[in-house]
Amino acid sequence: MRVPGYLHWLSARPDGAEWLKQLPALVAACADQWELTLSAPFEDGGQVSYVAPATTPDGTPVVLKVQWPHREADHEAEALRRWGGDGAVRLLAHDPDRYALLLEQARPGIPLAASPPELAVGVIIGLVPRLSVPVTEPFTTLADEAAIWGGELPRKWEHAGRPFEPELVDRALGLLRELAPTQGPSVLLHQDLHSDNVLAALREPWLAIDPKPLAGEVEFAVAPLCRDYTLGHSPSAVRHRLDRFCGELGVDHERARGWAFAQTVAWAFDENKAIVRHVDTARWLID
Repeated sequence: MRVPGYLHWLSARPDGAEWLKQLPALVAACADQWELTLSAPFEDGGQVSYVAPATTPDGTPVVLKVQWPHREADHEAEALRRWGGDGAVRLLAHDPDRYALLLEQARPGIPLAASPPELAVGVIIGLVPRLSVPVTEPFTTLADEAAIWGGELPRKWEHAGRPFEPELVDRALGLLRELAPTQGPSVLLHQDLHSDNVLAALREPWLAIDPKPLAGEVEFAVAPLCRDYTLGHSPSAVRHRLDRFCGELGVDHERARGWAFAQTVAWAFDENKAIVRHVDTARWLID
């Protein structure tokens, strides 16, 4: 079995290297368990999962997803189960011990990112209310996740060589402390709802994938849309997406802007380097 190139970075981590050694056996076991005929993995399956198209014995096209065990993957299956195919791909089966999911295959599977930006923004805004079902347990809360971001942010900034002004760090930490305990009603959040995680399908025009779910207020849902540079990377484009989201969904503009800024700063690192586009987006959100 070929390990996709996008997973090779895990070999630098002890837990990742061990998982990569186990991956061929995990994939083979899942294929045997669900009687799958596997094809070559997708060339872009994200950074933390083996994702491959497959067919069942009756010829139904499906997707096998075997995840590297990590915090953001813990409740993906339950999120898909709660959505029940309404705006997201359907969960067909789940093996929690192997961190494996058998999913509906979205066909033709063209990412929403290939669409005109305004259409894409409208699709994502239209999905958010459908995905925002009321939830609490077992999902990680946005407040708990915000505490993790706040705890890690100063260290990441230092390790990256202080790549941007400390005022961004201080403001993000302040917003995380302010917003987390004052949230509105808790809903299921797709933490990574950008235009590459929405695919063209036959059952519905567009279906979301790869949720990294959290439970928190709906204002947070604008964060991935704001930093989706494929939809336009400029001050006016970022602010337009924020304004359109808040206006069409009737959510609190300042709380939405605060969450978008704070998470974007928290996520502005790739290993020990700053992600320049995220830093740009954060600056534009508060200028």
